[in-house]
Amino acid sequence: MQKPPFRADHVGSLLRPIPLREARAARAAGTLSAEALRAAEDAAIRTVIAEQKAIGLKAVTDGEFRRAFWHFDFLAGLGGVEMYEADQGIQFQGGQTKAYGLKVTGPIRYEGHPFVRDYAFVAANAGGAAPKITIPSPSVLHFRGGRRAVDAHTYPDMAGFFTDLGEAYAAAVADFAGAGCRYLQLDEVNIAYLCDPDQIAGLKARGEETEGLLGKYADLINRAIAGRPSDMFVSMHLCRGNFRSMHIAQGGYDPVAEVLFNGINVNAYFMEYDDERSGSFAPLRFLPKGKTVVLGLVTSKRGELESKDLLKRRIEAAAKYAPLEQLAISPQCGFASTEEGNVLTVEEQWAKLRLCVEVAQEVWGAV
Repeated sequence: MQKPPFRADHVGSLLRPIPLREARAARAAGTLSAEALRAAEDAAIRTVIAEQKAIGLKAVTDGEFRRAFWHFDFLAGLGGVEMYEADQGIQFQGGQTKAYGLKVTGPIRYEGHPFVRDYAFVAANAGGAAPKITIPSPSVLHFRGGRRAVDAHTYPDMAGFFTDLGEAYAAAVADFAGAGCRYLQLDEVNIAYLCDPDQIAGLKARGEETEGLLGKYADLINRAIAGRPSDMFVSMHLCRGNFRSMHIAQGGYDPVAEVLFNGINVNAYFMEYDDERSGSFAPLRFLPKGKTVVLGLVTSKRGELESKDLLKRRIEAAAKYAPLEQLAISPQCGFASTEEGNVLTVEEQWAKLRLCVEVAQEVWGAV
């Protein structure tokens, strides 16, 4: 198996093919069995793994084809966490997701998870590529609902909530490792949200304590991955929201960069950098030796293809703050953080990923 980091990579989610969409709709309507849906998912995932390899990617995922949401599907599988129908969905700049939420109703614990089986399927079909599993960062369970979404009888003190959540994640990481996983990605949107004054104001209006929250999230993540095998590569993806090509937040990484790069013990960072909402490359000056930043320069939100010259100039600009050998390239986010997918075609998606591979070959001489 090839080992990360790779010069060209991708965040993980991919546009769902029409037959898979139809199968999931039939299952929701009760006209297709769970076994038949699993078979349809298996077929679609085998195909999409082959497509990733064919364009030259060294890491492959299942495209998150078995999920409706990038985050809820994993978190709702933890003991003590329930998914429910909410009054409204998550608000983006221009629309809302389906109306679901999460609440903590009992002690948070790890009781096994179907994502481990999902990872094993990718690994069995990777054919020499590096199989990657993506899961939401543990901070997501706090940021989205906060104190109000946590049962006060179970957790009168939020310190107990953070402790149990970290331990549950550590058990999940150990389970993935036991299944052979050596490339794990934590999708950590909330640290990027902490760069947006409007998001901070929203937390305060909800009654949350924002002072020291970045440190709490860093400690939580470190607790989750502390026991991983020495050869497990852990990356972190940061973005400012991605649903049907819409976003939530904005703001450069400056307020979080020092803790992000030097206080969180991951190996690499997939960082959104496809437009001005992400700020400058200056925060990359905090990147220590031995870590990699995967520059999300190619947008997954629109189908228009970026020029190679533009991408190379942006890589050159980033290299003024961090060594070129510690940089890589990818799209800024996945193509389908939810099953609805972004507003571009499958052909445009593959063209974007192929572009990342070609630029990596031309800039670094390898993928």
